[in-house]
Amino acid sequence: MAPQRPAGSPLDKAGLGLKFLGISVLAGVLVAGMALPAIGALGLTAKDTAESFDNVPTDFKAPTLSQASFIYDAQGGLIAKVFDRDRTILTQEQMGPIMRQAQVDIEDARFYEHGAIDLKGVLRAIGKNAESGEATQGASTLTQQYVKNVNVELAGDDKEAFREATKKSLGRKIQELKIAIKLEEELTKDQILTNYLNITFYGHQAYGIESAANRYFSKSAKDLSIAEAATLAGLVQNPTSYDPLLHPQATQTRRNTVISKLLENKHITEAQAKEATAAPLNLKYKEPLNGCITAQAGMGFFCDYVRHVVKQDPAFGKSTADRQRLWSQGGLKIYTTIDPEKQAAANKAVTTKVYANDSVAAAATMIKPGTGEILAMSQSRPYGLDTKQYQMVLNLNVDKAMGGGNGFSPGSTFKPIVAAAALEAGTPLTQEYPSEYKIPYPTMSTCTGTEKNIKGETVANESKSEVGPYQLKEAMAKSVNTYFVQMEQAIGLCPVKQMANKLGIKNLASGEPLLEVASMVLGTQEVSPMTMANVYATFAARGKYCSPIAVKSVVNSAGTQLPVPQANCTQVMSETTADGINSLLLGVTEKGTGSSLQLSDGRQIAGKTGTTDFRNAAWFTGYTPELATSVWLGGPTVNTSMKDIRIGGKYFESVYGATGPGPIWQMAMQGALAGAPKGTFQTVNIPDPQPKPDPNASASPPSGDGAAANGGLIGGNFTLPPGIIGGNNGGGNGNGGGRH
Repeated sequence: MAPQRPAGSPLDKAGLGLKFLGISVLAGVLVAGMALPAIGALGLTAKDTAESFDNVPTDFKAPTLSQASFIYDAQGGLIAKVFDRDRTILTQEQMGPIMRQAQVDIEDARFYEHGAIDLKGVLRAIGKNAESGEATQGASTLTQQYVKNVNVELAGDDKEAFREATKKSLGRKIQELKIAIKLEEELTKDQILTNYLNITFYGHQAYGIESAANRYFSKSAKDLSIAEAATLAGLVQNPTSYDPLLHPQATQTRRNTVISKLLENKHITEAQAKEATAAPLNLKYKEPLNGCITAQAGMGFFCDYVRHVVKQDPAFGKSTADRQRLWSQGGLKIYTTIDPEKQAAANKAVTTKVYANDSVAAAATMIKPGTGEILAMSQSRPYGLDTKQYQMVLNLNVDKAMGGGNGFSPGSTFKPIVAAAALEAGTPLTQEYPSEYKIPYPTMSTCTGTEKNIKGETVANESKSEVGPYQLKEAMAKSVNTYFVQMEQAIGLCPVKQMANKLGIKNLASGEPLLEVASMVLGTQEVSPMTMANVYATFAARGKYCSPIAVKSVVNSAGTQLPVPQANCTQVMSETTADGINSLLLGVTEKGTGSSLQLSDGRQIAGKTGTTDFRNAAWFTGYTPELATSVWLGGPTVNTSMKDIRIGGKYFESVYGATGPGPIWQMAMQGALAGAPKGTFQTVNIPDPQPKPDPNASASPPSGDGAAANGGLIGGNFTLPPGIIGGNNGGGNGNGGGRH
């Protein structure tokens, strides 16, 4: 039998030390040997290692660290400073000496004495781990930690790259050490420390020492006291465990450890250490704000939209990862299309007419015809996360994919799209249909077959006095539902869908495809105000459609101009058709449902009112030759009936397109166009039909928006998916109903 060794003997300790080499610092010991020729056991030769040192990536010597980006309006005014990682890069001279020393003393006290690998530290770690029986102590140098941080920075939001950069493996450790050795040859110690202090994470979205000093103490890094510098230096090891907001006692204990290290290394006096240890944490914490919150004049929602554009448009990178990396790295100067005067006018209108604490909200988008440029984007509730202040980050103006919700049923503002499809198909502007007060949905042709109303559902006009026959001009002015259903039947659903697609409505706000349903003409499928503004901008541009654009130019941190999305303008209908639509919609504002919305300077305006069933939402989308604006009013996230309701301090018995969103549109446009030249539309002459007696004229004033009978406007032989009627996931609230 072999003799027993006494417990704690040198051999016993050696065996325990070997046991923990693999889980503690084996990588450090092995790679330390990389500086020597004898590394064949790792499958590497001295030649292999030497060759791998020939080129260290620039990312490690002078990494492009993520920084804030700046978003500007069309006149060069700053909208917001935005960031994924809050960081301000400093030079060595801009960092306080005590901060630099505190970080070295707690992280790597022998940093200025050893190379990339601290053999003394490795041996110390082996001994400590052997004594404790656990892998309690590592031996990474500050240079090695810096290399790891660069890999994490380069990974960005790429989860796989992040896992690779942080996984505990011998291979990763070897690669980090190889780069660290070369860095020590190419950079000075002071340069490495400066880079480290700029890149490292201090918790609470604070990257780099300047951001950390501002976050926790509301001051610059050069102005930190000994106690404050020690607090921040102590965070690096574990920003979660030493979070000063959540774990103040643990933070203070860690801070005092740093102070002890400073004293031990004779970088402060005993008196200074005593004073610093006795000091309270004395935090002056600043909450990290999403940069868009700081935007003025209601531009926070547009700012957020720009962020989505950069992250999603292929112009900014072929893959999602490429675009995310561009945004995360920041340092961008983004010049946008937003016009500050028009934005101010839109914001004043929506916030004056609708209060933030109203049960409903308003949203308005302005687009320049013939360019696709978004000139204004505002809503009545402020941008932010504080619901007690009625703030929201849901952008009611745009589609779900771009930060919005499921959209809203546009009601009768969809009718001009049907009219455009009909005119393109050869229907004359004088086309007449019986337009009875109430009819069942007729059978309609589709792109692939027919749509039958097997349930016998009906559609009705707003008032029993609205009985045809009507011609198109009068039917548009009065927004006669049955007329447009009959027009839709005459041309078929396929041309309507195709026209909607050409005008930018290929998908609904939710991302679902536009469906060929009989109620399409009555605007029952949810879209966004920006979409409708651009549809009408196409009419104003005589049929030239331009995809909406928010960004004019982008310059990166190196001063290089980047490609940006283009409007890609195309003629989607004949100018004659567009002129006909403009003539019809001039009739709406001259003698129809929008006649109360004329501008004070007398310029030509055209547009269309729209109200959904049960008065859950109302629209006015109107335009001049120079500017198209769509205004929506309704419950922002759930259906809210706008009957017997106060909006903006004013009582409404029932809200229509001309009485709710219409005055918002009017106020916004008057402010936006003040002093601008007056343009005129190219129009066509549409003869007025002969008037016919109206026996029920006194029964109802001409203020409605069309109507639906039998509680529903969805007809035909089909089943609608969730969200087509009254979708409410972040904004959809139309319950059918093509109203005025």
